[in-house]
Amino acid sequence: MLVDSHCHLNFPELLANLPAIKQSMQDNEVGHALCISVTLPDFPQVLALAENNDNFYASVGVHPDYENIEEPSVEGLLALANHPKVVAIGETGLDYFRLTGDLEWQRTRFRTHIRAAIACGKPLVIHTRSAADDTLRIMREENAQLVGGVMHCFTENLDVAMQAIALGFYISFSGIVTFKNAQSIKDVARQVPLNRMLVETDSPYLAPIPYRGKTNQPSYVKHVAEEIAQLRGISFEEISAATTENFFRLFKHARA
Repeated sequence: MLVDSHCHLNFPELLANLPAIKQSMQDNEVGHALCISVTLPDFPQVLALAENNDNFYASVGVHPDYENIEEPSVEGLLALANHPKVVAIGETGLDYFRLTGDLEWQRTRFRTHIRAAIACGKPLVIHTRSAADDTLRIMREENAQLVGGVMHCFTENLDVAMQAIALGFYISFSGIVTFKNAQSIKDVARQVPLNRMLVETDSPYLAPIPYRGKTNQPSYVKHVAEEIAQLRGISFEEISAATTENFFRLFKHARA
């Protein structure tokens, strides 16, 4: 059994096809999925997916790409996270690739999420792009190691991965690891400790080969796991078992 540790099933292109997506998950032995929140107004829809499906879980958070929207507070995040199907805080972090200028608001938002995660004892789902140094610095300054979490859709180098692991974080690989031009990510996937690895789709984005360019879905996480197994020279079953065990160890509020 596999777990898709990061997807956006509330996005319209997936929500409209949910019965077929759930059947495809079953056919490909993808047993569970973590539905990720990116804005507060969308959170009720994310939570509803988790409430209405035994094998779905939810996070609560505000993505760093969204500017000029309702800002989260520690108290507000805690109130929303106080639900048995909410297993994580995020998606949060820093993104200096898509946005430029004075991004102090991103850093403030990130700190808010870390403080909320520590207060409720639920792990963080962290997005970082072109911002690894600041991401790690803030994680240390805010004591993110007290709750740990996952560096989702990892695209940094092995040194960044190992620094995050030292803070109690897991490294999650998406369909990018199957891309022919992603040699640096393949190298990281070969070397990250197996007991610190997760797999994800980030659907509807980043569909793996052979579906690259199409709408991604949780069942395609199988291709991510197959690629990592090949890179490491071990069986698909070993990757599947390890990443599933890791998921439930990290997201301890989730139930298999």
